[in-house]
Amino acid sequence: MTEQNPLKWRHFQAEIILLCVRWYLRYALSYRDLEERMFERGLHIDHTTIFRWVQQYAPEMEKRSRLHLKACNDSWNVDETSINVRKAWIYLYRAVDSEGNTIEFLLSPTRDAEAAQRFFRKALHATTASTLQTLPSKERVAPADLITMSVPRVIGRSIKMRPLPRPLST
Repeated sequence: MTEQNPLKWRHFQAEIILLCVRWYLRYALSYRDLEERMFERGLHIDHTTIFRWVQQYAPEMEKRSRLHLKACNDSWNVDETSINVRKAWIYLYRAVDSEGNTIEFLLSPTRDAEAAQRFFRKALHATTASTLQTLPSKERVAPADLITMSVPRVIGRSIKMRPLPRPLST
């Protein structure tokens, strides 16, 4: 989808496609719910068509909208916890800024220094990319200066993600 207009030559108008994809990604709607909502508006769109649109256009929408997101601040809260995904326990590493905006997350099967380093590299890369995009073109800086701008001033441990204590057996 590197072309200028990826929605060209589609059966439905671009506004309808983007509306369906945006509603699916933003709200807890199923494909059949979206099919029903479009039918109420006089459009006969099958739920599998909406599924194909989401699969095709959601990554592009995420990539284009990330450029306009506000850069995070320099105070981070970082934590890791274990979660059950498909009957397997994996570790979730997550970083949020002081305003509660998620900076980055990483799912890892292991809990070791290598996974933590991979998570921090991913989080620093994400903030570096977002900081670069928020600067005006005449204020763009060299990559070495950018890294020092996006490094967090404070990294604390978040208490929101800590697992709840096990209930006492009675």
